[in-house]
Amino acid sequence: MDLKLPITIVDELTESVVNSTGTLDLASGEIHNVQYEDYDVKAQGLPAEAEDYEFTSGLLTNGKRDVEFRVEVDVLNGKYSVTPSELLELKGRAAKLFSTK
Repeated sequence: MDLKLPITIVDELTESVVNSTGTLDLASGEIHNVQYEDYDVKAQGLPAEAEDYEFTSGLLTNGKRDVEFRVEVDVLNGKYSVTPSELLELKGRAAKLFSTK
């Protein structure tokens, strides 16, 4: 199955938030095409590299309903992903999100 969904990514820092969007591959848990809003990753590095970085979460939305989930950041490779256990839970929650109105 080749199911990729658009998501919102939120990198939480102590005093600020960095928002971005990406595409979650539900087969692998990898997040691709990350586009930052008002943040220059080339000049500032990944938000997860900042001293005041706290955590990263993702948001899958359907209309006015959404599902929040934990996102892992691989600072060495600059990649975002969802762990296998989080992905399994997310698939069930996403199915409910998209199956009911």
